[in-house]
Amino acid sequence: MKVHLRQIPEGGTLHLEGEENAGPLGLEEAGAQAVGPLRYSLDVGLSEGGIFVTGRLAVLVQFRCVVTLENFTQDIVVEAFALQKSLDGHELMDLTPEMREDIHLALPAHPRSKAAERASASSVSEGCWSGSAGAGGQNPWKVLDQLKTD
Repeated sequence: MKVHLRQIPEGGTLHLEGEENAGPLGLEEAGAQAVGPLRYSLDVGLSEGGIFVTGRLAVLVQFRCVVTLENFTQDIVVEAFALQKSLDGHELMDLTPEMREDIHLALPAHPRSKAAERASASSVSEGCWSGSAGAGGQNPWKVLDQLKTD
């Protein structure tokens, strides 16, 4: 996404809202795929030889669940996108690298579908990982308790 500095009113801010192609975000590098455009709502202004941008970014992304290995989609949202950049004599500022970085930072390291999260929560609530007697009445941690550390 590029912003021409002449669009920004002197002493004020420019509100930009819309959608852009999510291809330049490079989500494939992170094992994800954009299934919709990058949606943005940004305020852009000038201050002391620089540009500042604040706002919200969102993109619908397809992941592969690390538990079920099924594909699922999730909205990745950056609620507090913020950027301050020096003008360096340029009249056209490309915000894409910073937007890409913030979206990548918001991606889950180990994506889990809602079904996987529910299954994990129910198994924990049943006590299978709580250290109490599990299936067959045996304590799953008994073998570790018997280890000698001398």
